[in-house]
Amino acid sequence: MILDDEEKAIQSLAQRFASEKLAPGYMHRDTHDAVVDRGLMRELGALGLIAPEVSKELGGLGLRCTVAGIITEALAYGDFNMGSLAVTGSLMAQIIAANADEDVAADWVPRIVAGEALVSLALTEPRGGSDAANIGLSARRGAGGYFLNGEKTSITSAGQADGIIVFARTGLAEDGARGVSAFLVPGGSKGLSRTRFRDLGNRAIGRGSLFFDGVFVPDSHRLGDEGTGFAQVMQGFDYSRALLGLLCLGSAQASLDESWRYINERQAFRKPLAEFQGVSFPLAEAETLIAAARVLCHHTLGLRDAGLPHTAEAAMCKWLGPKTAVDAIHQCLLTFGHYGYSMDLSHQQRLRDVMSMEIGDGTAQIMKLIIARDRAAHARA
Repeated sequence: MILDDEEKAIQSLAQRFASEKLAPGYMHRDTHDAVVDRGLMRELGALGLIAPEVSKELGGLGLRCTVAGIITEALAYGDFNMGSLAVTGSLMAQIIAANADEDVAADWVPRIVAGEALVSLALTEPRGGSDAANIGLSARRGAGGYFLNGEKTSITSAGQADGIIVFARTGLAEDGARGVSAFLVPGGSKGLSRTRFRDLGNRAIGRGSLFFDGVFVPDSHRLGDEGTGFAQVMQGFDYSRALLGLLCLGSAQASLDESWRYINERQAFRKPLAEFQGVSFPLAEAETLIAAARVLCHHTLGLRDAGLPHTAEAAMCKWLGPKTAVDAIHQCLLTFGHYGYSMDLSHQQRLRDVMSMEIGDGTAQIMKLIIARDRAAHARA
């Protein structure tokens, strides 16, 4: 992939920030603070590392989506969770910029880009995970807006979000996806309550449930027309899934680089471990697969930049990226032997964090279903 001088500069900036500011505190933020470091988040925004593809009019840099992918991977190399914030920022900013009233977009998008506002997406409900259109949370029409009632669960940053893009049913249950609308709900809204889960990984980001008890949302905060909400989020996922693939690969690359250094330094039978094929070959295989998955993700972002369809390719990124990264980090942990199994090294945290992406934003099975439907449709055409 060829970058121009501006893009090379921002890639270098993201890499330096990840190594100097993010990596040193990665494990500390998992075991101690367990909340988003808002100071670091604002620094990311001030450097232009959140949603750089957003237009300059809304506070972004107006760069290619491909550059957002480069930044995501660089940040994840130092801290998976801070890289995840950048992905969330890109997805939320794009949805709001494309669908919100002009005044609402002008209020929220610049704050997201600046790292001043953390916005979550609330789609999943207790009765439907992979069946994303099976939405029961209701949006009842009232004077000047809607009243939301129901529950969302497994929501990223549920306990910390300043705003939430909520998908609710404005139509009948039999309308399916066509009866779903999207709303931007301020985090301090009356009638909104939250819980937080005790999760294996992603602890700084967190996950939880949201409860809506007559939460009022004005008409101005509906995103797009009634009944278009589900289509909006699906289009957004076509972008974020490629970024999530790179998020996982960046974290895995950090473990691989540490493993190569380790097997050059560690000796057995008077030789560096790197001279034993049983040790070096699994790492070589992981490097190859990560490189291949990276090319797929950048290809997908390139299609988006060109305005071309990329739904199937995004789904490929979403299942291949996390799987490849989990397998690679697991191998790196094993390469370090008994020391690798301790909590003293970052491999265990990267493994816990990256595993979340084998579930969140669409499982591998759902991604393969999307790919199969796309290719079968092309074959019938």
